Amino acid sequence: MGIKELQEEILRLKKEKEICILAHSYQAREITEIADFTGDSFGLSVEASKAPQKTVIMCGVRFMAETVKILSPEKTVYLANPLAGCPMADQMDRELIEQVKTQYPDYTVVCYINTSSELKTVCDVCVTSSSAVKIVGKLPDKNILFIPDKQLGAWVAKQLPDKNIKLLQGGCPTHLRAGKREVAKARALHPDALLLAHPECLPEVTEAADFVGSTTAIMDYARKSDKKEFIIGTELAILEHLQYECPEKLFYPLSIDLVCHNMKVTTLTDVLNCVNGTGGEKIELQEDTRLKAKRCIDRMIELG
Repeated sequence: MGIKELQEEILRLKKEKEICILAHSYQAREITEIADFTGDSFGLSVEASKAPQKTVIMCGVRFMAETVKILSPEKTVYLANPLAGCPMADQMDRELIEQVKTQYPDYTVVCYINTSSELKTVCDVCVTSSSAVKIVGKLPDKNILFIPDKQLGAWVAKQLPDKNIKLLQGGCPTHLRAGKREVAKARALHPDALLLAHPECLPEVTEAADFVGSTTAIMDYARKSDKKEFIIGTELAILEHLQYECPEKLFYPLSIDLVCHNMKVTTLTDVLNCVNGTGGEKIELQEDTRLKAKRCIDRMIELG
């Protein structure tokens, strides 16, 4: 079966069985093409909560599927490939943060969306890469413990100097593969290109960037800009999607090593097996865990 035949069968089955398919922007093009929604992790979970279908398949990583279940407990949620985890989300657990909280009792715990549902249960407010500065800025508290991404936390701290932000040693292994050397090399090769970087990148990358934002924000910027050349400082799938959407523009990778292997483990065949009922993993959360995890997400929504 070729790509087109696989896609057609998935589209047929998802319509027949009334299944909503979500694809994170880091997924391969052939997967995003059969998805009902494509985007950042939290945005996908919101779209799933509004969708009429009662079954949802997440083509992404585990914490994303858990977030869908947190917001839509009445729906049946599957992770297309059970092996798709997130190294950053696995770097810290509930027990560790409970211990850290005893050392910093007067700190508000802000967790990135890239965390497990279990860890979210002991956090005060959740943020996304696009909302982090706004949400932290609105918190009445001065002392902030930001987890798990040190790079995103540092980027937020730079823009909110009035906050006392404590960071731990966590981060995205994919975005950490590019640094000052890669920036210099890409700038030399493409002097007319703008550098668009994700805030999970090292400070030496974000400080050199012409624009810093989430994957969705990077794509929107490139689409709307009157510039014709861009260096993409995030997962290579974003570069691929932009090449399809804006063929009149040129896109270059900041580094060819910006590949998330956990995202790439999901294949079109995995999606087919999942809609067939022969693959994927059903996401189950204890109701107590779901409700406690939802509190920090609700707080984020309250803060705008």
